[in-house]
Amino acid sequence: AVWLGHVLLVSRTETPHWHLVDFDSELGVYSYITSFAAVALCTALLEGFPGPWWWHTGRRRQEWAVGPAPEGKIGFSYSCLFGDRDSVMPAVSSRLVRVLAGSDDPPAHSADMDEGVSSAACQMEAENEDDDAMGVETEAALAGYCTDCKDQVATVKCMECRDLYCRVCFEMLHRKGARAVHTAVSLNPSGDDMAHEDVHMPVDIILSQPDAGSEAQAGWWFEERAKYIPMRLTMEERKHLRLLEAALSVSSYTDKIDGNTSLSKPKRTQAQLREICAFLTALLVAADYSAGKELVDHHNFKEHEPFFQTILEVGRRHKVMNPEKLRGEYGKLVYLLQDSKLPEVSEVLELDVAAPIKSVYNYLSSRGAAAVLSDNLITVATREIIADGVKDRYQLNRESKDKHRAIDILADKYASRKIDSEEIKLCLYSIGDNHSYLTANRDPVEKMIAYLTRYFRPDQIEEGYDLSIAGGEGGARLSHSHEKQYLYVLQSLSLWREIAHDMFRLWCLSEEDLITADNRYALKNTGQGMQRVQKAPRVSTAMRNILHSTQQRCAQMAARGGGEVQWIGSSVVHLGDDNVPNALVFIDKYTQVASILNPIIIVLRNLPRLLKDEIVAEYIETTFGGIDQLIKDILLDFFRSAFDGSGADNFYDAGSCIDGRLTSAWNWCQHISEKPFYPVFKLSGFSSFDGEFQK
Repeated sequence: AVWLGHVLLVSRTETPHWHLVDFDSELGVYSYITSFAAVALCTALLEGFPGPWWWHTGRRRQEWAVGPAPEGKIGFSYSCLFGDRDSVMPAVSSRLVRVLAGSDDPPAHSADMDEGVSSAACQMEAENEDDDAMGVETEAALAGYCTDCKDQVATVKCMECRDLYCRVCFEMLHRKGARAVHTAVSLNPSGDDMAHEDVHMPVDIILSQPDAGSEAQAGWWFEERAKYIPMRLTMEERKHLRLLEAALSVSSYTDKIDGNTSLSKPKRTQAQLREICAFLTALLVAADYSAGKELVDHHNFKEHEPFFQTILEVGRRHKVMNPEKLRGEYGKLVYLLQDSKLPEVSEVLELDVAAPIKSVYNYLSSRGAAAVLSDNLITVATREIIADGVKDRYQLNRESKDKHRAIDILADKYASRKIDSEEIKLCLYSIGDNHSYLTANRDPVEKMIAYLTRYFRPDQIEEGYDLSIAGGEGGARLSHSHEKQYLYVLQSLSLWREIAHDMFRLWCLSEEDLITADNRYALKNTGQGMQRVQKAPRVSTAMRNILHSTQQRCAQMAARGGGEVQWIGSSVVHLGDDNVPNALVFIDKYTQVASILNPIIIVLRNLPRLLKDEIVAEYIETTFGGIDQLIKDILLDFFRSAFDGSGADNFYDAGSCIDGRLTSAWNWCQHISEKPFYPVFKLSGFSSFDGEFQK
């Protein structure tokens, strides 16, 4: 049977065992194949095919006989090598079959890669370096739009630069140096710079859930967030998830496509088509044998497009809601979808497998039930019940009953012929899942900020607990005084908190940047192996808004304290360069913030329990001087060494840039076993910062 251009010979011996052999027509040799997908596909082909069959009579490839299987033969093999392959394949998919078989060349596109590294990579790198260093524009902005970002309506004009900017870009580029004294003139007669600026979702909204008594505030808050909150999976979707996860776990897509950099343009496109078709076919065969058999026979991928879109969207939606899941499989899935959008691939495949992620807002609005997001009871119905040690059991039970009662009331109130009560409950549970995500990923940052402000003060230095660092000492690459380091840590943690709070929106924007036909990538060795370097304009704009909002909030906090504080360190956001090659790497980096902070917070929380053991209590007292000194020693080391600009091969890759702050924190985690307090970490139950990698 022909499977993606290979001639597959299947036989069965006296003992029930399948032998799958791949015949290379060019080399004239056989090789064993263990792919489950290949076995399934061959089984589908062999059953019900009218023949003629070719059965194997010996070990040499010349020993073949034609005709029906003789008496005593349990199994048989078929090879289109000896027949007319075109009679088996339908005319609809003839071009796809020819491309997969190598008899026809894929469509050529001038922007394609050449042997893994294209000229676009060099151009992309140069553009990013210019943008990061000076904000130099690489293409002209449309009339009336910001000169720097080019996707926001201009709201101010710099009289000295004579350029038009949006509010965020102007303040970013004029934050220090000679540009800090430039004069800005509002382009709005009313003086309101925000009147025409396109901001998807303000990041300076309150970090906590709105109060139940503020109906207007709650309605706006939930409506905006629901646009990026994924729907919780149903039981049927969870079955699809298990199938997709199993298929991705055994897939070697990225190894075969990105690992072989010597492939020419046509060969790479052919390999992409072959692997994409193999993966999609295996999914359908495993889910529906009859439909899979038909797909193998006729290659009618377009007919099964809804199934492919559904099962792949389920995996992406599950990953957004559970960042710790599918840590290896998600990258394969995104890169497969990314390749399916390439013009030279989609033109032959004629299939779109990337559907938008199903959000709560879209689900409700499409069924005429968006008003549930503005109901005052939604705050009670979606809040998380947290046993924080302060609330007693009676209060927790009362809150739980109030929550379930509010869910039932909303479900009955907004149920209609278009949407039933169970679907409304599913939407409410999905919003509740978002609150659980914030508790697990944003709250650790807030707790670490509380530790910083509790044990350290910027204007006072306790003896033995000086936060100051000096470049070159202990691996540090930054030089900060105690006050400056305190502010640097506080500003970095505040930025991480804002990113965690807005992560669902950033994730949706990342997928839009990754899976799009008009944003090509270049395969390049960035020093971290071969990476897909790709610009991320949507995420870059969102990150600049978040950074600007954080800077404004930090300045307001300083003003309330009677001081004036500038942003400490660089404001460069690496995206689409050697440091952060694409939006997928960006998402992967910032979803690990909780993995860094949570273990530290758990250890600090469990330290008082260790005093119940007399031997351990004596060890802490004699070694560290008591439990309070131990806590401050751990925090001192973390706030100094995890924010010192270390962790990269050179200053540009780490340092004080936005990305470098997280790199330094990971570097501290790598050296945790060398710390004097590491035995206490182990006694407190610490295992690792990575957690469980699989599932």
